[in-house]
Amino acid sequence: MARPPLTLAALATAAVAGLEVRAARAHTRGAGGAFDAVELHAVDGRRLLIRAPRSQNAESEQSADLVALRALTPGIRSRLPFAVPQYVGQAPIGPTRAIVTEFIPGAMRSADELTANPPLAAEIGRAIAAIHALPAGFVGEAGLPRHTAAEARESVVAVIDRAADTGRLPAALVRRWEEATDDETLWRFAPTVVNGQLGAESFLIEGDRVSGVVGWSGLAVDDPARDLHWLLTSTGAAAEEALAAYVTARSGGADAELARRALLHAELELARWLLHGVDTRDDAVVEDAVGLLDGLVASVHDLSSEPLTSDTGPILAVDEVERLLDETPRDVVGRESGATMLTDSYDIEELRRHLDGEGAADRAEQPAGSPPLDATAPIPLDLSDWGDAKPPAEGNARGRSA
Repeated sequence: MARPPLTLAALATAAVAGLEVRAARAHTRGAGGAFDAVELHAVDGRRLLIRAPRSQNAESEQSADLVALRALTPGIRSRLPFAVPQYVGQAPIGPTRAIVTEFIPGAMRSADELTANPPLAAEIGRAIAAIHALPAGFVGEAGLPRHTAAEARESVVAVIDRAADTGRLPAALVRRWEEATDDETLWRFAPTVVNGQLGAESFLIEGDRVSGVVGWSGLAVDDPARDLHWLLTSTGAAAEEALAAYVTARSGGADAELARRALLHAELELARWLLHGVDTRDDAVVEDAVGLLDGLVASVHDLSSEPLTSDTGPILAVDEVERLLDETPRDVVGRESGATMLTDSYDIEELRRHLDGEGAADRAEQPAGSPPLDATAPIPLDLSDWGDAKPPAEGNARGRSA
């Protein structure tokens, strides 16, 4: 049962010393049913957000997100052209805890809406580039994952192997993806800082600028293509402008195979959806995933008979992906965010929460010598100099929101 807004508003006053709330309203943006969230207007003019998880997976995601926010120190945040949620306080509620952060204004848009016009699409590309340009040292210092290119490839191989073991993955796709993992040129890249969970729902938009980026539970050093797969498979007319702005902002830091690798990650979303259905014993999800995988096979140039290698490698070319998306059901009902190759059943937030439930415990581990996280203990964050991020000069990447 959802917790009433007034209950969470009262809880916020216990979480934040001296807080006086004059107005509160339910906040549904990007919640996906995993959290009860309320936007608060304080007497002193502050706007805050309180969120309480509604499941164990949501609680794990919240814990990992807080560890990431702790890692994003004031110095790191100053390098980003958008706002990141800022921790304010917390209070126990039942067996879990509610977290209060500064509220970051902005609306969520679907992937197609984000790439529908060149100015906003370019802003998205530059915002992602700003994340990938962060110095990697702080990630290791916070005890968060740091993966080499070889380890990134191994993780992809593991997904393919698990999906193949279900017996529901078409043989043509097994061969196609194995050829991709065997292609040495595809995996010659320098790992970067990645959000790790980036999608259309991560961005908060005001006008044609990114006011904030939310959802940092997957913060790591890893393959930058992980943050781009959703962008490259959107159908917005200006999607190419987003990628071009990203590449320009990286100033030579983007590897030549980035787009092909991102498209591979997009295809593997269907394998992960299949695994989610198998892991949760949800036959409807399994059948939905099988249908999407069969559609992928049918939409690619006769994979059962044509060789998958070419001058550009075995992965879909951009025009092939666009054609595939035109032929794939995308009639998503009641969703606030866009995602790749969707049907009514495919839910990117559900899938991410499932994956978070498997890996968030590792991401939520504190560095040696730090106190453990529990549901009721305060998080030892140094908040003394966490000021609001300032937007950069015109022409640079921008964005922030909670």
